[in-house]
Amino acid sequence: MELLYALIFLGVVAPFCASDSNLSSHSVLEPYDFLFDTAVEAYYKGDWLTVILNMEKALKNKATVRNAKAQCRISCANQSAFGEPVAGLGVPIPGAGSVEDLGFFQKILKRADCVKSCETEKLGSPTLHQVSEEVELEFKKRTPYNYLQVAYFKINKLDKAVAAANTFFQANPDHMEMRQNLEYYKMMAGVQEEDFKDLEARPHMAEFLLGKSYYSDESFGLAAEHFEVAVEEYFTANKECRALCEGAYDYDGYNYMEYSADLFQTVTDHYMQVLNCKQHCSVELASTAGRDKPFEDFLPSHFNYLQFSYYNSEKYEQAIECAKTYLMFHPEDEVMNQNLNYYSAVLGEDKAGTISARQVTMTSKQLNGSQRVLLDGVITDDECRELQRLANAAAAKGDGYRGRPSPHTPNEMFQGVTFLKAVKLGQEGTVPLKSAGLFFNLSEKVRKVVESYFSLDTPLYFSYSHLVCRSAIEEKQEERDDLSHPVHVDNCLLVSELNECIKEPPAYTHRDYSAILYLNDDFEGGNFIFTELDAKTVTAEVHPQCGRVVGFGAGKENPHGVKAVTKGQRCAVALWFTLDPAHEEKVWMTSVN
Repeated sequence: MELLYALIFLGVVAPFCASDSNLSSHSVLEPYDFLFDTAVEAYYKGDWLTVILNMEKALKNKATVRNAKAQCRISCANQSAFGEPVAGLGVPIPGAGSVEDLGFFQKILKRADCVKSCETEKLGSPTLHQVSEEVELEFKKRTPYNYLQVAYFKINKLDKAVAAANTFFQANPDHMEMRQNLEYYKMMAGVQEEDFKDLEARPHMAEFLLGKSYYSDESFGLAAEHFEVAVEEYFTANKECRALCEGAYDYDGYNYMEYSADLFQTVTDHYMQVLNCKQHCSVELASTAGRDKPFEDFLPSHFNYLQFSYYNSEKYEQAIECAKTYLMFHPEDEVMNQNLNYYSAVLGEDKAGTISARQVTMTSKQLNGSQRVLLDGVITDDECRELQRLANAAAAKGDGYRGRPSPHTPNEMFQGVTFLKAVKLGQEGTVPLKSAGLFFNLSEKVRKVVESYFSLDTPLYFSYSHLVCRSAIEEKQEERDDLSHPVHVDNCLLVSELNECIKEPPAYTHRDYSAILYLNDDFEGGNFIFTELDAKTVTAEVHPQCGRVVGFGAGKENPHGVKAVTKGQRCAVALWFTLDPAHEEKVWMTSVN
């Protein structure tokens, strides 16, 4: 029986000019349309190895281009956020006045220059990877896999032929020839069920579909695991999708030389296009190959599946969290409100009331590491202000740092207060006693959030807690190049020169997790950073703001530090947790009894 060749040709792709044939140098990424053309030409010559080599490389290079652009645009957006002040101008607001307008445009031009420089460094000339709409359509339809399945079949690589055929078929379910090819493959000796892969499946969708499969089989524990991963992957994919909306303006079919608009109109047109693109990301992420319409209510549905999966696993705290998260999207949903009432009754109304809806802003993957999470909206603006007032009224210079007011840098002054001291001052009438109670309640809330997010089987105990503010010393900010808090690890001694971390005293080896609750953002500098073990390579950077929490494992996987605070005062609640009750902070045990 002859294998039916299912090939689709919707247009002739113009071959790359001969003068560009030297693009295979190590420093330049070969354009994927050139590789595609080379593979097609080899196909008609029956040169199957050349087909495979060039088509696989075309797919790989296309993915590399996409990833590089996403990374550049995310990085440049972080470096030139519109809400951050411009030196000497304050926060740039378009339309507020000529000087403010210049500040706003400066941000735009800085970001554009950053993106162009970054992409040129990673990919070469901006025109090198511009491809025609016809080629883009071929890749969107997964045509390269059609060629690959034939080439792999010809050299008897059946597992790869099956994977390529199945990948093509997922995007073209009405393609009868490929359907017959797949039926033929199923009857061939040596072909395994696991060979029928979708090589283009996006992680968030693959995990979602796996979760649905386990959910249908009533394997609720496994379903919850995959839905949780799907949520994490969704936010990563959403961030990349939105980042890729940035870039050069698309003139939408007319000659850019004919485009005539003033500066304001040009910027407006550009960002209207960017905004429309970003709004479409939710549709794109809810779509999957071979499905006519996107999944309806895609992101909220994850939490619907999760709440019921956790209910069936008798994990009522997680069920409540997910039910409350779903209700953020659909607050009037009658069934979900009934579910929430039931879960709360089973768990206890008081305990259920302390559980908040999930507000994960960045996951471990988005923070480029492991055991990391960033959450926003954990506490309110009023609560932030109350803790700041407590810090400034009760905190003593050098508290928590063996009395040294400048323990990490001579350019800043540190002042802090522990919970026990806050309670004593409250009892003496120096500060409101309710403020000390708020300190405890909000710290406990963060503990529960961290415990829940990392799905720990054993409870976390407070190891040490500290409300601390660090202030820039104005006369010591000239030509400053140090850190507010040098890079370190919370439960081992970092030896950055050796990329090692030694877990022995005097390190606090009993600490297992850490969290920082930020209270304000009206200062300059002071960003939190994660690094590699070399203490130099920054892997993620976080700008503090009221209600934002960074939680992370306290081990060597998470070296971290704080950039210099160059103006103003930065306040936060620093919390360290242990899984060992023998190391629970005694002042907490005393204070809450």
